[in-house]
Amino acid sequence: MAQVWRDWGDVLLATLVALPVTVLLTALLARHRRDARSRADAWWRSIAEVGAVAGTLPWVWMILTPRAAPRELKPVPLRDLADLVQVGPPSTVVVQVVGNLLVFAALGFLAPVRAAALAGVGRLFLLGAAASVLVESLQYALDLGRVSSVDDVLLNATGAALAGLLSRPWWARPRPAPAAVPATPAA
Repeated sequence: MAQVWRDWGDVLLATLVALPVTVLLTALLARHRRDARSRADAWWRSIAEVGAVAGTLPWVWMILTPRAAPRELKPVPLRDLADLVQVGPPSTVVVQVVGNLLVFAALGFLAPVRAAALAGVGRLFLLGAAASVLVESLQYALDLGRVSSVDDVLLNATGAALAGLLSRPWWARPRPAPAAVPATPAA
């Protein structure tokens, strides 16, 4: 536990401090939107937007934290995971796999609630993959001493898709049509 705190304590602390700000931002955004749509729709959209960002940023911060190691590129699918399973202790394997599944889970869970165009497991997998390719490319380009792996992309994208399945009851329901704006007669 001491190692986790030493490595990620600043991220965890910042996330805890940001929680009240996140709640306040969500409430302000929902209040601002209440005039244009129903109150419930304003809250759902605001929670989805703020939650997707707030639930993803700490993970991205962790991934983009520099390390004192040479950068490494692992472009062969499933080789990085196979190597990890062969040489790593089971706890490391679990932490790596679960951690990678959680990176874009908030985005996958909340994006289809916010945008109907993203509703679908395949679309969420592609969204997670695109976001993950961006992050893995940044890790490599910025020479952060991290491993840029296609396995991370696959796990991140799978996590987004699986999280989307968990939120399916909210995004698969029929959405109310926006209220029609009455036409104003021409003068």
